[in-house]
Amino acid sequence: MLNLVLFGAPGAGKGTQAAMLTDKYKLIHLSTGDILRKEINAGSDLGKLAQTYTDKGALVPDEVVIGIIQSQIAQNPEAKGFIFDGFPRTIAQAEALDKMMENNGIQITSMIALEVATEELVKRLQLRGESSGRADDQSIDVIRNRIDAYNEKTKPIIDYYDAQKKYRAVNGIGEISEIFNLLCKCVDELK
Repeated sequence: MLNLVLFGAPGAGKGTQAAMLTDKYKLIHLSTGDILRKEINAGSDLGKLAQTYTDKGALVPDEVVIGIIQSQIAQNPEAKGFIFDGFPRTIAQAEALDKMMENNGIQITSMIALEVATEELVKRLQLRGESSGRADDQSIDVIRNRIDAYNEKTKPIIDYYDAQKKYRAVNGIGEISEIFNLLCKCVDELK
């Protein structure tokens, strides 16, 4: 079973690449961002709670996100594998994910990080905000808060997976197809 954590700062291209990897390797794509946006748009209690954090560019609390992922894994017992996009975002989430996977008799195969310079991330997020209308990509202050939150709370996960010999890095700047080919090469080496 192939279980990947696709990692990177907001705007690194995780969603785009995860969708392509999902198709190629027949994995279940679990995007916490997509799930939370769906809940926000539906006006659910979970969505309202999540929106109080996302409007400020802050991370949604661990227990909320962990519960979402746990539910998704349980709903897909026949999966060939999972690609986690936007999760884990904290060490506590990474530890919880390892426990969830272990409880299901599986484990994370690798964490692959898309590396993109900060100013490129800001530019990408602003462009995405203009084209998609996503509120969290509209304000430069919110964008910078998101990147700061990533650097402070999320980036340390690299060390967590590196200690397990599961960390790999891929240059996230270039044409979408070029980045995809680099990711596929990395995934194929894991088999």
